[in-house]
Amino acid sequence: MNLDDFSDLIERPDSGMRRDAEERRERLIVPPGSLGRLDELGEWLSAAQASVPVKAIEQPRVVLFAGDHGVAELGVSGRESGSAHELVRATLEGASPVAVLARRMGVPVRIVDASLDCGPELLPEDVVRRRVRRGSGRIDVEDALTVAEAEAAVRLGMAVADEEADSGTDLVVLGDLSVGGTTPASTLIAALCGTDASVVTGRGGAGIDDLAWMRKCAAIRDALRRARPVLGDQLELLATVGGADLAATTGFLLQSAVRRMPVILDGVVSAACALVGQRAAFRAPDWWLAGQLSGEPAQAKALDRMALNPLLDHGVTVGEGAGALLALPLVQASAALAAELPERTEPVEPVEGDTD
Repeated sequence: MNLDDFSDLIERPDSGMRRDAEERRERLIVPPGSLGRLDELGEWLSAAQASVPVKAIEQPRVVLFAGDHGVAELGVSGRESGSAHELVRATLEGASPVAVLARRMGVPVRIVDASLDCGPELLPEDVVRRRVRRGSGRIDVEDALTVAEAEAAVRLGMAVADEEADSGTDLVVLGDLSVGGTTPASTLIAALCGTDASVVTGRGGAGIDDLAWMRKCAAIRDALRRARPVLGDQLELLATVGGADLAATTGFLLQSAVRRMPVILDGVVSAACALVGQRAAFRAPDWWLAGQLSGEPAQAKALDRMALNPLLDHGVTVGEGAGALLALPLVQASAALAAELPERTEPVEPVEGDTD
């Protein structure tokens, strides 16, 4: 597998439709620009859907890729190493932030186990049945995956994207359920942006103290030394310093763009995978929205590199797709306004000889 092959498969959203949407916007009863970014979002959706007026978002779906990362053994996460299955269980039971929000919004949640470090009997069969491996390697001293495992994970993500597109999903809110995931994500971003570990090291979704931050920074620094020699091959890069959940997310993003299915990105993990995807196919980011700014410095750097402007900045650091899900009503509102606001009624020209 060569991820660069996606470059020939991904086209940009329909620019002609976007121009038509812009022209229609000029004719609406409210002045152009008065709806702020909602105008831009409506036009983007029109281009993605190849439809003017834009169609309502009727079948959104939250998709979460789950995995554990060996680097969490170093104490770089606010959660215990190997405990990502607890996040999965909480979401399945409706007791996590993303589960509460999804229930309130009426959006189904799909969880895909790519590399949880737990016995498969702890979770439902439909979650664990496609696991690539149990946990990912400690990226500061070893590869996260073999190249074969990385390819299997990418193909897993591609298959999930195809399943969602085939089932009628018209927009995906993408997130992760991981422990230690922000460390490989930050490593990928630092490697692809050519920056130092200290610039990208944040405190993760669960929050860490200063000593843990220093351990995390050191782990990213060591992982970066291992990442730089393989920068020319995105698949090998994911195998070296990524993880099965990150590779699956990358495959999902790329195949979603092939299938013309829009995606809202959540935090630093999805941003890192998107950056890898951009490296493989430069048109792919045109199919993605940045749902929120999570406060992770690596995420901000990745979004800037992809020229993606976050829709929200509410200080939501919990991860799990919650921040991106909060942006969904904004996208749905933009579609409703673009489709349902009436156009101006042009004044009737007076007929020659009319005395009124």
